[in-house]
Amino acid sequence: MYLTDRVAVVTGGAGGIGAALGRRFVAEGAAAVVLADLNADAAAAVAESIGPAAYAVGVDVTDERQVRALVEETERRYGRIDLFCANAGVATGGGVEAPDADWDRAWRVNVLAHVYAARAVLPAMLRRGQGYLLMTCSAAGVLTAVGDAPYTATKHAAVGFAEWLAITYRDAGIRVSALCPQGVDTPMLADGLAAGHLGARVIAASGAVLTPDQVADAAVAGLAEERFLILPHPEVAGYARRRAEDPDGWQAGVRKLVRKLRAASQ
Repeated sequence: MYLTDRVAVVTGGAGGIGAALGRRFVAEGAAAVVLADLNADAAAAVAESIGPAAYAVGVDVTDERQVRALVEETERRYGRIDLFCANAGVATGGGVEAPDADWDRAWRVNVLAHVYAARAVLPAMLRRGQGYLLMTCSAAGVLTAVGDAPYTATKHAAVGFAEWLAITYRDAGIRVSALCPQGVDTPMLADGLAAGHLGARVIAASGAVLTPDQVADAAVAGLAEERFLILPHPEVAGYARRRAEDPDGWQAGVRKLVRKLRAASQ
């Protein structure tokens, strides 16, 4: 998947990784990039900064009717969707005690929004015999997110759903990638660090904190190679191997890091 002359949709496009993907796709020669976000004004500002190839739409990705309308409007305006990036995501910072409302919101944004996107875009892609789904799933989807049980559970579900799609539709011409960055310099991480959240501190201590533009660079490279797992932090592959080969040892290592960070804050 090269971006030249492609039509892409990016949810969560008003900032962070989503905005960076939009900028990079246009720089790569995309014919059009639709930036969809709950914050329509912020998405419009990003689109204006990118230029005429970018277009902004206000969308609540947890509402399937709105996701379908986004897909239908894009197909009417540009004729097709070559690449759909289900990028919107939310963290909660809660454990098992997190209220049901937080669990439900995490499930709807981090998982069901991907399901709604696939339902909406797959029919036309399957008729054409080609199309690409890029799902931002986070390294938490292959490892864990210390301090955030809803985020961990839903990001694992997102990776599982992406893998199911890849196996089910690859032979029909549909490509699927799961974008799984670790620490990224976005408000989600910055706010957690400012609040002293343990999970955010674990992320910052586990590897480099990348810029959204660096994540977008990794995404473009992964799309060109049509890799299922796109890991902007290469060390995540090593962590995942260790976790698979020695889950007890890997968990012990994470607990050791947590104890160290807790001691440092006392």
